[in-house]
Amino acid sequence: MAAQKIDGKALAAAHQEKIREKVSALKERGIAPRLAVILVGENPASLTYVAGKERDCAACGIISDRIALPADTEESTLLAHIDALNRDEAVHGILVQLPLPPQIDPQRVIDAIAPEKDVDGFTPVNMGRLALGQPCFVPCTPAGCLAMLDHIGVDAAGRRAVVIGRSNIVGKPMAMLLSARDATVTLCHSKTKDLARICAEADILVAAVGRPRFVTADMVKPGAVVLDVGINRGADGKLCGDVDPAAAEKAAYLSPVPGGVGLMTRTMLLYNTLAAAEGMAR
Repeated sequence: MAAQKIDGKALAAAHQEKIREKVSALKERGIAPRLAVILVGENPASLTYVAGKERDCAACGIISDRIALPADTEESTLLAHIDALNRDEAVHGILVQLPLPPQIDPQRVIDAIAPEKDVDGFTPVNMGRLALGQPCFVPCTPAGCLAMLDHIGVDAAGRRAVVIGRSNIVGKPMAMLLSARDATVTLCHSKTKDLARICAEADILVAAVGRPRFVTADMVKPGAVVLDVGINRGADGKLCGDVDPAAAEKAAYLSPVPGGVGLMTRTMLLYNTLAAAEGMAR
């Protein structure tokens, strides 16, 4: 039996309806949630992502400001913009679109964002709180993955979970979140030995490696839940994930690309912005 598709579009729409209601309630109290997005340069993928975020904000009643800077912007100039936004009480969330041009250190930029406005959840303060199990802004992609597990009624407790990829944006926080839900987690990377065998033991498999169709059917345990975080261009030029479509013949559930985790990532950004406007982390 082919895997059941986890429809990110339908799930995101349901969550965004709840966000609209909460935003409306906040506005009645005189609070207008506001997100500032800084875009440096004109990376085509970044332009697409930012435009999508702006549409989502508009649909939910969240104010979205785009600060577009040229690709040759100096790091000091970007940091000055962030400092101004940190001090602007009308702005609740700050997002700096990655990747940044080579003359700018992304970690220094992330470190400059006030933790209470860090709706991406990337600052050391929020990452540290996540590791300690304290309230924080959770990185949006891992949060979206958890929302998908909740939607299909999968309890991670006692299950074997494998995460492929150890980035600070997805892999590491994903592993921490699954561990907090009492899963037994293995975090894999490019130096992992016997990767295929380890993946084939997973009840929950999260692929965040950034390589087209990297996870093949033989790496999937029959009946597993597979969350495909990858967004790649295949040899045919079409969007594809990190998971080969043939894996659908073995998995019980599979998130599609496109139409899966990416849409939930954007939705979790809205939740974080809402929480920032409310003055609290989730």
